[in-house]
Amino acid sequence: MNKIDQMVRMTGVGGTDQLEVVTCQSQLQLPGPGEVRIRHEAIGVNFIDIYHRTGLYPLATLPAVLGVEGAGTIDAIGDGVEHLAIGDRIAYAGAPVGAYAATRLLPQERAILLPENISTRLAAASMLRGLTAHMLLTRTYQVSAGSTILIHAAAGGLGALLVRWAKHLGATVIGTAGSAEKAQIAETYGADHVIVGRDADIVAEVAALTGGKGVDFAIDGIGGSMLLKTLACVRPFGTVASIGQAAGPIAPISVGELGPRRSLSLARPSIMAYLADQHTYSVASAALIAMMQAGVVAEIGGEYPLAEAGRAHADLEAGRSTGSLLLIP
Repeated sequence: MNKIDQMVRMTGVGGTDQLEVVTCQSQLQLPGPGEVRIRHEAIGVNFIDIYHRTGLYPLATLPAVLGVEGAGTIDAIGDGVEHLAIGDRIAYAGAPVGAYAATRLLPQERAILLPENISTRLAAASMLRGLTAHMLLTRTYQVSAGSTILIHAAAGGLGALLVRWAKHLGATVIGTAGSAEKAQIAETYGADHVIVGRDADIVAEVAALTGGKGVDFAIDGIGGSMLLKTLACVRPFGTVASIGQAAGPIAPISVGELGPRRSLSLARPSIMAYLADQHTYSVASAALIAMMQAGVVAEIGGEYPLAEAGRAHADLEAGRSTGSLLLIP
């Protein structure tokens, strides 16, 4: 008898009311050549899922199953699959979307084998954020011992990994947090300094902390009016990475904000584009697994039943969560 499972579909662009729970017969979902079927044990919730739902990053067709990362066990394989077997524990991140389901089909090259000492929940919480950290700290800007960097939302899911990875590389980390409670959490991750409050004068505080020099590299996923403030926190010939807009759309920025006086580099890197290159995906995943085994992992901030994906979205959007959020089928 076929097992009845659940998936969460996005039926249209808009709020969480556009997410519907439907049942499916996963055993009828047969892998094609070069594919495996994963039975999820945990699914990561990310801002990119919200951007897909709200139409900021439009999906080609609707209805669609959201989600770009997860972890679990292979329960079926297609013809031509090599180096993977039924029962293997795997994780993945990136395209194609479709993680908000008890099971899904996945191209074999996207499946990353998990060592025994990394749990599937931890992998699901760490994959996309960890690969984003790799992109930012090794490709966008080469962080090393002696680097001073600014990380916004340092208590968040991505923030936890960025702080820990940057400290592993020997950097000095200045974080920002919306409350004293979140600041304490960021400090437990290893942040050297945390600027507290949504209305804090981060430009003045960063200047005070760096002796007026500014940071070498700043990572801004806040968006809204924050990006202009972030630019003012960076030293001449430093780099700013704009990676999201949790606080709202980013107004157009004049080239004059970057230079010549400030002589800044502004990057707008896409993790989905980064992971679309298979060689990069493989190299970055291997680096992430090594970092996770060294203790550089995401914090699991909350777990929700798969059917409550809308509540997870709402908590993430409202800033009510810390760490990474998981859906459990």
